[in-house]
Amino acid sequence: MQIGFYQYRPVFGNVSHNLNKVVKKLSAVQADLIVLPELAFTGYYFRDRAEVKTMAEDPGKSTTVDALTSICKKKKLHLVTGFTEKAKDKYFNSALLIGPKGVEHIYRKIHLFNEETKWFDDGDIPLQVNRIGNVRIGIMICFDWVFPEVTRVLALQGADIICHPSNLVLGYCQQTMLTRCLENKVYAITTNRYGYDKRPHGNLRFTGRSQVVAPGGTLIYRAKSQCDDLLVMDIDPMLARDKSITPLNEVLRDRRPQYYSELNLKQGRKP
Repeated sequence: MQIGFYQYRPVFGNVSHNLNKVVKKLSAVQADLIVLPELAFTGYYFRDRAEVKTMAEDPGKSTTVDALTSICKKKKLHLVTGFTEKAKDKYFNSALLIGPKGVEHIYRKIHLFNEETKWFDDGDIPLQVNRIGNVRIGIMICFDWVFPEVTRVLALQGADIICHPSNLVLGYCQQTMLTRCLENKVYAITTNRYGYDKRPHGNLRFTGRSQVVAPGGTLIYRAKSQCDDLLVMDIDPMLARDKSITPLNEVLRDRRPQYYSELNLKQGRKP
């Protein structure tokens, strides 16, 4: 399977510019699956919820989605991309799985980071694995990496590849994802953006360093911090079906959930 990512720097608020940049770059790509960054077309650092409202789109009525579907159809490609989603009177930090026939799945970020809690509604779609041919992919977004339950649930659902659109500003996610891939024996494609969102209310710098990690926690490729990078590479997704750690241990089979009851008893934020 040919997978990859496109690390770039979106211009805040300039959806048409960002979309044209992505479509032009993907028109030269031959791959099965490409992952784009979080909030890939609007930029990230919103002033407030009202500003989100001016840029969010309904995926079912979106010129952005139409353009991405067209390139997927032309290239026989699947994309996982961050997306600023409008759904009636709610606004979500979402990721779309788009194929040649359009949107196949929407994931809405369930762990909002810092000021995102002021801009977006909490994600309300359960974690789910989807298929591209016989390969199973799971989707998480940026700050979800902090919560090991996310990757574990997707692994338990059978994910071979975790697609991880991101706008990372902290410095240690990339290394942590090696552990996530070790403890779940899955691939992970973390696609980050780089550069700054320079806004009247402040600036945010993004760390780049997009990467692909193999089952067992082996770093296959990591981009540099502050530059465009389009990666396409071959992987064998079936390696993620081998969950063994030793000849007598497997990471999923050897779990003992009856001793993990605190995970259910100690509730976090309510929906």
